[in-house]
Amino acid sequence: MRVQLQSQALPAEFGNWVSTDLHVHMNYGGHYRNTPTNLARQAAAEDLDVIENLIVNKEERIPDMAWFGSGDDGARSGTGSRVLHAQEYHSSFWGHLGLLNLTDHYLNPDFASYRHTALASPYPHNGVIADLAHAQGGLVGYVHPFDTVPDPVKDPVLTHQLPADVAQGKVDYLEVVGFSDHKATAAVWYRLLNLGYRISAGAGTDAMANYASLRGPVGLNRLFLDTAGKRDAASVHAAIKAGQGFASNGPLLGLLAGGQKPGGTAKLGGAGKLAYRIALRSPVAVDHLELVFNGRVVKDFPLEGEHRSLDADGEIEIGSGGWLLLRAWNDGADPMLLDLYPYATSNPVWIEMPGGAPPAAADAAYFVAWLDRVIAAADARDDYNNAAEKSATLDYLRASRAIYIGRGKDN
Repeated sequence: MRVQLQSQALPAEFGNWVSTDLHVHMNYGGHYRNTPTNLARQAAAEDLDVIENLIVNKEERIPDMAWFGSGDDGARSGTGSRVLHAQEYHSSFWGHLGLLNLTDHYLNPDFASYRHTALASPYPHNGVIADLAHAQGGLVGYVHPFDTVPDPVKDPVLTHQLPADVAQGKVDYLEVVGFSDHKATAAVWYRLLNLGYRISAGAGTDAMANYASLRGPVGLNRLFLDTAGKRDAASVHAAIKAGQGFASNGPLLGLLAGGQKPGGTAKLGGAGKLAYRIALRSPVAVDHLELVFNGRVVKDFPLEGEHRSLDADGEIEIGSGGWLLLRAWNDGADPMLLDLYPYATSNPVWIEMPGGAPPAAADAAYFVAWLDRVIAAADARDDYNNAAEKSATLDYLRASRAIYIGRGKDN
């Protein structure tokens, strides 16, 4: 293995990046009135190329509704930073959704399962909403998912619908880096990847951009996309869906594996050596830089000096198909970074070879147990509008559970 320490931008061979924040609220309560032009200036101040303004209900009003469908209003700022208007769908029972690239209409009402309101029913569940978004060309992601790794045995309540919707092909991305615990969210993501679900990593700050001081600034958590430098909505959304990039709150990551960038597929004829090349550039010191193959660390890169820069290449032994990604993370917080701790992850490079990926029966069983808890909680609700809503919800969840049972047997 050859290692060379440097301190500069990522080498061009790893990608031609645009940086995006998939989760910003232009106006969300507060005393200030924000506009797309000003939001674009906020983005430019953080060297952020694209903002997804997630229009959302806030205490029974939708502050940015007038901007939906208005196009790239941020272009008026003259900064080059773009503001795209999208939607966050609220259900604290099922989990919150990011709905990007809605080309026809806003999904109203934009929340469900709020007890003691006219929208107390858990229906429509998130799978229904995902279908409505996809029908108009949208991308569907789960946002700020997990502060701890869900435990189907010990958690007092478990209603998050993520595994059900992934099983049925409803989910395009997951906010691995966001207003949640990145390592806990990644642990769930790895299990889904092990089962062959190609869910892309997303990143979003959940910034409330019209507050003087709250979660933020915009671009605190961002997704770097290899779009050949293009900032138009079609290029950005295609790269999100394809997993072409990395999510980060600070460190910059470059990965080539088998000649493929993240989102690509390296095809091997059989077990053997897989060539890799990696790069790290970080504004803060990094404790750990690792290659992860099918959820297991297969290469730990020692960092020297300020722990902020590394270039390395070499080979790792690969005995099966699956996925490989590069991650950087710290054990604790850094005063120079306004998040829980520094963290970055590439999207996977997928590895195909005869025999496929290794068994993932334990991961399938984990999601079966998870959905058992969700089904029990949904069945216990007494506030569906009618029996048909309850039946449709439970049928959907049970069908998703059956998919994981099948995947466990396949392995």
